[in-house]
Amino acid sequence: MTLWEGRLSGTAEEVMAFTASISFDRRLAEDDLAGSRAHVRGLGRAGMLADEEVAVLLATLDRVEEEIASGSFVFQAEDEDIHTAVERRVTEITPDLGAKLHTGRSRNDQVATDLRLWAHRELLEVAGRVLCLEETLLRRAVEVGDTYLPGYTHMQRAQPVLLSHHLLAHGWALARDIDRLVHSVDRLDVSPLGAGALAGTSLPLDPDWVAEDLGFTGRFENSIDAVSDRDFVVEALFDMALVGVHLSRLGEEMVLWSCEEFGFVVLDDAYATGSSMLPQKKNPDVAELARGKAGRLIGHLTGVLATLKGLPLAYNRDLQEWSEPLFDAVDQVSGTLVALTGLVSTAGFATEKMSEAAAGPQAAAVDLAEWLVGRQVPFRQAHELVGSLVRDSIERGVPLTELVHAHPALGAEALSVLEPGVAVTRRTSPGGAGPVPFAVQLERFRQRLELDSQRVSHARERQVGHGSRPASGGTGSGSDGAPPDASGSGPEAGAARPGR
Repeated sequence: MTLWEGRLSGTAEEVMAFTASISFDRRLAEDDLAGSRAHVRGLGRAGMLADEEVAVLLATLDRVEEEIASGSFVFQAEDEDIHTAVERRVTEITPDLGAKLHTGRSRNDQVATDLRLWAHRELLEVAGRVLCLEETLLRRAVEVGDTYLPGYTHMQRAQPVLLSHHLLAHGWALARDIDRLVHSVDRLDVSPLGAGALAGTSLPLDPDWVAEDLGFTGRFENSIDAVSDRDFVVEALFDMALVGVHLSRLGEEMVLWSCEEFGFVVLDDAYATGSSMLPQKKNPDVAELARGKAGRLIGHLTGVLATLKGLPLAYNRDLQEWSEPLFDAVDQVSGTLVALTGLVSTAGFATEKMSEAAAGPQAAAVDLAEWLVGRQVPFRQAHELVGSLVRDSIERGVPLTELVHAHPALGAEALSVLEPGVAVTRRTSPGGAGPVPFAVQLERFRQRLELDSQRVSHARERQVGHGSRPASGGTGSGSDGAPPDASGSGPEAGAARPGR
């Protein structure tokens, strides 16, 4: 049976197979049931269902949820999607009432609601995992103390920087990801339920009430926009792609740092793999996959944008193609965050090798130039002078320290700048890589992490889909009272189940 059998004489099996989405959208079951409960309560409040009918339908939806959760729910060939499957099962349990479940509702506003409920919950789950990685970076930054290593530009050694400063550079990028995720959740917090297929309905439904019942902050303003809007999917995919890019960058550094040519990091065996042929190998597969997933995530984003740019209003079946990229993006980012957090948490930093790599006098060349600036030499002249000394040192094979000592504008006094470890202590400007500004940065990062944790926790506390009304509140004949369940006594008949 299809939902349109009254209009069409039959749909070819290959078309049903081609258009079916049940293989991937069944993960929306929790959200579809939450939306259906709110819709049933709204039908009761509009006087289109009696209190007893509301109670039976809510109890039936609870039973369907239990069957899905337990694995006893039997999906059938005609279940095109999760929405069809739920409605079909409700109708099997209570045929006459089940036939009323879809009153005033289209799959267009139904699936838009389900996706928003799912994205609201899952984006906050991703944010929680980002916070875990930030906390790990913070902990490691504190652990490594005053260890320093070369900072790089163009993959060439540039200046010594504190390892802790380098680690928190990744932390601040992730903090911006949290900001984007929280704002994306805020923007998708709009209920499409009540928009119908595209133009609303002639039935006396109240989308404002249903939006409040589901916990949304408001309802749609334009029914056409409500069923066709997938901006929130694009935003979520962008958020996932940029998180993926940040994780890729961290992964790339772990790959480089763990190779013998760098030797800055020793990976824990639990977060590395071996070779099927070469017995000596320890491979950074976790870091490499973190790097590789970014391309997949970028592909999801560009694919969806390409689909969106050619669609007329309102709903088109093309929009079905957005669910799989969204689901996969969240899955891939979540898995990468967990694995990379473990890798960073357990990695051993070769602090002596890092410091040795950053201790050469050439790494302090700009400090030598700034030492001259402190003696009223214009920077461009100081830059040229030091650059010529470095070139001379390389071409003649003479240590830079000897040339500095012999130069009349420098001499013995300037040699102190080139001592190992001195250059990093000279970084005193706010936000810089030296100990003094880093102490301030560390405290600011702690504060930012705490603030973002509170923001994510607050967003979870008002999770949409849980419903802001008590139990089965607001049903039947315009009453706002809670009806009984199917047995006439259960207060939880219409309560939406909490998320994971």
